[in-house]
Amino acid sequence: MATSSVPESESDSSCVGSDYAEIIVLRHGETAWNADGRIQGHLDVELNDAGRQQAAVVGDRLSKEPKISLVYSSDLARAYETAQIIAARCGGIKVVTDVDLRERHLGDLQGLVFRDTAKLNPKAHQAFVSRETCQEIPGGGESRDQLHQRCTSSVQRIGNKHKGERVVLVSHGGFIRTLYKEASPDGRSVAKVLNTSVNIIHVYEDGKWTIKSWGDVSHLNQTGYLQSGFGGDEKSG
Repeated sequence: MATSSVPESESDSSCVGSDYAEIIVLRHGETAWNADGRIQGHLDVELNDAGRQQAAVVGDRLSKEPKISLVYSSDLARAYETAQIIAARCGGIKVVTDVDLRERHLGDLQGLVFRDTAKLNPKAHQAFVSRETCQEIPGGGESRDQLHQRCTSSVQRIGNKHKGERVVLVSHGGFIRTLYKEASPDGRSVAKVLNTSVNIIHVYEDGKWTIKSWGDVSHLNQTGYLQSGFGGDEKSG
């Protein structure tokens, strides 16, 4: 896909052009496993109280911004509950779940505390930290190439369906870091995606993506939940 970045001067515009979709990409709120440093992957873990508070605060923020047409969400509980809270705060917008918006499947590492993975399952750990993008993780885990294909195709599909509209997409740290790398003009990675950070991309039908803004957590500054939680970086799950 062709990519470029949007100049800062355009980042405050509330207008959405007819030739692209504005997708507000959010990581789910915090879970108890985030707080413990435990890898989730496709395992279904609910939000904790901090995560519900984060979702409510970002929902309040979005309710004051230009109209949102629809909320898309991973079907995993931590994302879906985040999406439901946001939708309720924004006047009861419909939430549509999509399995393609799930976190990367991390195979035999799922359920383990990250710092223990090298000792408890060295083979899966080595696969996870490998720089080979085609390396799958034992136990049914996805390679980074497989994750990339799933992420980009699902977001392009959503973008094509919503040209001229703003939609919210609630997903996971590994998924969102993949989107950033795809949309970044130089293909670089982002260090970390915080819980309920606001990341906005424009998706054009011809496959061009642009980043409007990234990593905005200004809504969390007064909550005490800004830096809480594990994941959203290269150890994400």
